[in-house]
Amino acid sequence: MNATLSLPVPSSAGSIDQYIQSVNRLPMLTEQEEVDLAHRFRDEDDIDAARKLVMSHLRLVVAIARGYLGYGLPHADLIQEGNIGLMKAVKRFDPDRGVRLVSFAIHWIKAEIHEFILKNWRLVKVATTKAQRKLFFNLRGMKSSSNTLRPDEVEAVASQLNVKSGDVVEMETRLSGQDIPLETQGGDDEDRFAPIAYLPDPHAEPSEALATAQMSRLQDEGLRDAIAKLDDRSRDIIQRRWLSEGDTATLHELAAEYGVSAERIRQIEAKALKTMRGQLAHIA
Repeated sequence: MNATLSLPVPSSAGSIDQYIQSVNRLPMLTEQEEVDLAHRFRDEDDIDAARKLVMSHLRLVVAIARGYLGYGLPHADLIQEGNIGLMKAVKRFDPDRGVRLVSFAIHWIKAEIHEFILKNWRLVKVATTKAQRKLFFNLRGMKSSSNTLRPDEVEAVASQLNVKSGDVVEMETRLSGQDIPLETQGGDDEDRFAPIAYLPDPHAEPSEALATAQMSRLQDEGLRDAIAKLDDRSRDIIQRRWLSEGDTATLHELAAEYGVSAERIRQIEAKALKTMRGQLAHIA
């Protein structure tokens, strides 16, 4: 479908503001208009109907993409990837379920942006083990200054997060940008905006519950106790999404395994993380 749609394209060459103004002027659809267009596309393969559905929700993509600017990637690229997710959502949208397209599309837009970030931000790629994930999300917040950690501070962080001292030193080096080249997005004036200088937006990922300051003060046994209180399905999803030593499972992989939608897996994951945060708050 994306190959046949003619849509405005955000550019990283200076017209991003013009693009945003343009999509914000596009008319929004009423619920009945949305249902009628979705039926035309599904039942009659009406590409023009699909185009109208996509166009009316481009402003949603802009809003969601803005929440990921902290990763240091161009806003235009994030929007473009989100638009791909929006088109996938329109293709799969069922107007007979009684759910508005905006609610259904959010997952697909975020999923596409997540994939783009993981493919393009090298720092995320190196934080793949359990220890690295804990350090990646917590080390900056645990440092009292921008100076390199002293040996005693390294030992304190390692003890607090129950990881090896060597892992602390290695992640601090990576966060300092000393052992991996990170490309900037422009000239000298933008050097300070390289991805290494940013922390993840705490509101952009469902891992927020595991990345809070409370979590950084807990030992592994506290986390294990919280996970143990989850039901079997929720526990499996959390372990495979966030605590896997190797490649983590995607929402779509888990959805196929459990025979539900990816959005349902995301809801279960979010509820489990919220439950764990509440339990961990009492023992922190």
